Amino acid sequence: MLFKLEKRPSDSQLMAYCSPLLAVVLTLISGALLFASLGHEPMKALYTFFVLPLEDLYGWTELGVKVAPLLLCAIGLMLCFKAKVWNIGAEGQFILGGVGGGYLALQLLDVDAFWVMPLILLFGALCGLLWAMLAAWLKTHFAANEILTTIMLNYIALNLLYFCVHGPLKDPDGFNFPESAMFSDSTLLPVIIEDYRLTISIYFALFAAAVVWTFMSRTLLGFQISVLGEDHSAARFAGFKEKKLIWLVLLVSGSLAGLAGVAEVAGPIGQLNPYIAPGYGYAAIIIVFLGRMHPIGIVFASMLLALTYMGGEMVQMDLALPKSLTGLFQGMLLFYLLACDLLIGYRIVRAKSSPIADQA
Repeated sequence: MLFKLEKRPSDSQLMAYCSPLLAVVLTLISGALLFASLGHEPMKALYTFFVLPLEDLYGWTELGVKVAPLLLCAIGLMLCFKAKVWNIGAEGQFILGGVGGGYLALQLLDVDAFWVMPLILLFGALCGLLWAMLAAWLKTHFAANEILTTIMLNYIALNLLYFCVHGPLKDPDGFNFPESAMFSDSTLLPVIIEDYRLTISIYFALFAAAVVWTFMSRTLLGFQISVLGEDHSAARFAGFKEKKLIWLVLLVSGSLAGLAGVAEVAGPIGQLNPYIAPGYGYAAIIIVFLGRMHPIGIVFASMLLALTYMGGEMVQMDLALPKSLTGLFQGMLLFYLLACDLLIGYRIVRAKSSPIADQA
């Protein structure tokens, strides 16, 4: 029996919401087959990856630790993607926020004042904004493809981080390890629960999600961004200022990613090191599409992607499997999501057999 893809008369709203769920199910099935091929009992391995990390309060607080930067990056990217501005540079903006905020924190180690922490956060967000501004300037003045420029800026930011922790910001008393001195208490974000690593950065992320949701659904600028993404020609015809909207979404996205970066180094990490960015900026891209570009969906998608980071660490400890399984699960999730999204505009139907084939 033969089947073929047939274009739908209009996009399926049902499949638009079922596609992420189907992608998750297919990822779980593929993960089970993967664990079986590696010689592990599939259900036990999946339990270790997805359930075991959340069996106690510590696990839930660690989930919040990872959700905060992912959600901040993803909410900013949602604005860009709504306008069809393909910012792939959240990783670099995250790193620049961490480096800038970390540099200022090191200069203020001996200052104990209420304004220190807000200043560090603002400076980190500003650094992320300035890094995104480079891409906005190149796109609006030279029509440079933002996908290419933001990806290249990611690598520049990463090498700048390496330079700083191996050079001017390296701790002179750190036994030659490529890391800065530990930040002082006045430069660290307050924790929500004593003896756990979860900081108030999770509040920043949830607040940003609420503000962006309100902005996109209740303001004229939000409407203009949506129209720009749907049809650039219609936006120009309506008199919307395309270049200004591109600047707006990129700068907001960069500042939120920069805030995520500085909140990470001034929070759970507490110093600068080469590993401050474990791919949160790239994972945020998956989150935006998995969450259907809606703030509520993005919150839940952030929790799922945060869980993959924890699951990778857990299977490394309990099953002696490589931590890189995190990236593998994220890649499978993106692959299946893109494949399932095909069903939004197309449906699978039975192919009609030709008369010649019937006679044969």
